[in-house]
Amino acid sequence: MRTDKPLAELYLYRDEELLVELKWEAHRQLAETLHQKIDELLSGQSMSLEDISKICVYQGPGSFTGLRIGISVANALAYSLNVPIAGAEGDDWLEKTLSSNGSENPAVPHYGSDPHITKQKR
Repeated sequence: MRTDKPLAELYLYRDEELLVELKWEAHRQLAETLHQKIDELLSGQSMSLEDISKICVYQGPGSFTGLRIGISVANALAYSLNVPIAGAEGDDWLEKTLSSNGSENPAVPHYGSDPHITKQKR
């Protein structure tokens, strides 16, 4: 799962083989569409959440809100399904996470810099 930019990405692997990938322009609808897209990805392969054996997630750097949403969903799924989670940074994040056993510990976002928080507009 990669959610650090407007184009969100989901991948489904069995062992080391890519079964399917799903990319969509999530922009500001990431929180609204992410769960739906996960379900779409799994049901397209006649699978369910219970078939997941590990969660892999991109940890950054990238969009503060995109990383926060994606990693929160990844951590919640890993915890609720009692499966390991593997997170990594950089261009080779997917290869790193696929080769990792993962962990029981939650993944933590790496934003690349301090969050840029602005004052609320009136």
